[in-house]
Amino acid sequence: MHRIVIRTIEPEDIETFKAAFITRGIDRNKDYFERCLEENKYGEKITLLAFHNNQLAGCCQMVSESCYLYFKEQQIPEINDLIVFPEFRRNGIATRMMDELERIAAKHHNTVGLGVGLYKDYSSALKLYINRGYMPDQQGVTYKNRTVKPGTTVQVDDHLLLYFVRELSSLTV
Repeated sequence: MHRIVIRTIEPEDIETFKAAFITRGIDRNKDYFERCLEENKYGEKITLLAFHNNQLAGCCQMVSESCYLYFKEQQIPEINDLIVFPEFRRNGIATRMMDELERIAAKHHNTVGLGVGLYKDYSSALKLYINRGYMPDQQGVTYKNRTVKPGTTVQVDDHLLLYFVRELSSLTV
């Protein structure tokens, strides 16, 4: 039986958190990990870590104020940076992290949102979100958090996103 524990980041997690990204070639700014801890401390962000049989298996975050203008204007918290390390996938870890962030969001919000990349690497995440009831926010495709106007050429990379929302009224807090 696999034991999965989901909890918020703590100061003693920083070195393990950094090492997990570095050993898997996941690139982040050098102050990313400390910034996660600091932003959690001040309530700007919630960073969850997932442990599978006591090994760090992934992480996910939710920001209270999104950089995406539509979410910011509508005061929709944004779930982002969902990562489950390859060797831990298919164990329900992403689902457990999403459950927890949605439960937290439902305490103060009726809706939660997220953005999904528009190339093949994001296909599993997109399937997860659709199965959870996320729907497009009807604002169209964005690049670097700005709506892409028809006829515009943009690069297909991690900044090309479609944003989704989920109503939380049916969740129990």
